[in-house]
Amino acid sequence: MYTILLDYRLPWVQSLGVDNEMVIQGRRLTRRDVEGLRQWVEEHPDWSRKRLAKELCGQWQWVDGRGRPKDFAARSLLLKLEARGELKLPRLQVHQRRPRPTAQGLTCWEEPSAWTARLKEIQPVRIALVQAGSSEARRWAFYLDRYHYLSLRVVGENLGYLVTDRQGRDVSCVLFGAAAWRCAARDRHLGWSGAERAKGLTRVANNTRFLVLPWARVPHLASHILGAVARRIEGDWQKKYGHGLDWLESFVDRERFRGSCYRAANWQCVGQTRGRSRQDRHHQLRVSLKEVYLYDLKRRKKG
Repeated sequence: MYTILLDYRLPWVQSLGVDNEMVIQGRRLTRRDVEGLRQWVEEHPDWSRKRLAKELCGQWQWVDGRGRPKDFAARSLLLKLEARGELKLPRLQVHQRRPRPTAQGLTCWEEPSAWTARLKEIQPVRIALVQAGSSEARRWAFYLDRYHYLSLRVVGENLGYLVTDRQGRDVSCVLFGAAAWRCAARDRHLGWSGAERAKGLTRVANNTRFLVLPWARVPHLASHILGAVARRIEGDWQKKYGHGLDWLESFVDRERFRGSCYRAANWQCVGQTRGRSRQDRHHQLRVSLKEVYLYDLKRRKKG
């Protein structure tokens, strides 16, 4: 569990108690903390939601393993408190919001013709970590935006990989991001209580996007890529964010996919979602049911 480090110079900070506690976004808050936070927000009506989140990170010393403010998590906490009716955030400053960046097109690009091969004929495949601003990053973003049915969306801690075959042909794109805050099937399988979930989520990465490019028709390629990524992702995550990983998770829409590549790569299906999205703050948005897959990185370390 995170320890809340509060700046006692702030007038709204109260001593922590054990009555009426709640855990939101991995933070343990008492009723007094929430009431004080509401007062603090009301005292700064001219602050944007972005500034509130940044100031909160500063006051709580809420940082990641590399010492960077976790302002996205702070903003999520504020939004969840507002959804519960605990406070009222300032109106969105729409005129100041930057449009979500879209993937840039590729100059003189034409979709390759479909080709078929056996896996051994294209090995070794290269799993390249996507670096911002690189030509690989531009291609990776373009492919996901164009060919993945969910398009490209990157939030929170994340890592992307562009996969090429031994001839240098692009064959796949992979994206891992922050774990889902709540998932009953996952939490039940791991035996997590609410407090254990809040502590353990930082060591779970969600495979939010997995795309084998449509021109690459290679049996067993998808499961091979999942295995290769699993062998390196913890080290990459540690280097970027200052902490490692214990689990990988993914949600497979069974109306679209069978999930066979995950099973072939030794991921375990542990149940189904309840048909809600992480954006469903008011429990009204219904989405398709998904199978929940987990991969135990700790088992790989022991092996």
